[in-house]
Amino acid sequence: MNKAGTKLIVRFVPALVAVAALAVTGCSSSSGKSDTARAKVGDCINVLEGSTTAAKTEPIDCSSEKAVYRVVSTSDQKADCGTENTSYQENSGGGTAFLCLAPNLKQGSCYHQDRETGFAYADCASDAATVKVVKRVDGTSDEFVCDSNSTFLTLSNPKTTFCLANPKS
Repeated sequence: MNKAGTKLIVRFVPALVAVAALAVTGCSSSSGKSDTARAKVGDCINVLEGSTTAAKTEPIDCSSEKAVYRVVSTSDQKADCGTENTSYQENSGGGTAFLCLAPNLKQGSCYHQDRETGFAYADCASDAATVKVVKRVDGTSDEFVCDSNSTFLTLSNPKTTFCLANPKS
């Protein structure tokens, strides 16, 4: 995580490998692909259980506080999701699905963030909550909109700035 202001040293890279194999489970259809693997650009994903090899996910309405990721691209072959996004790959009898996912965190909501498994929604009162989104600014990718007590996460597509804090403070 980064601090806003002049102490910017290293850019936070959200779970590059984290959801790399965020596949395999979830509701499946007769096509052999899970509902998550059939998601379209703009759809949102909830992480029910994070894992680097077989996480449980589900498509969810993007307005939900549990809509942790938004699909920014889909492919039937591995693609470079860049440093800001995380990836989802599913290999099944229905073929291969590869999704690039951007964080879709909600202001006022808390999440469990782990370098291995990415973000998952967490109740702010629970021990699982590791970050709280104190401010979300759409349309800009500028860490300086966060106060100096916050860490930040910025995205260039779609341009979004998340100001984050410890939920326990």
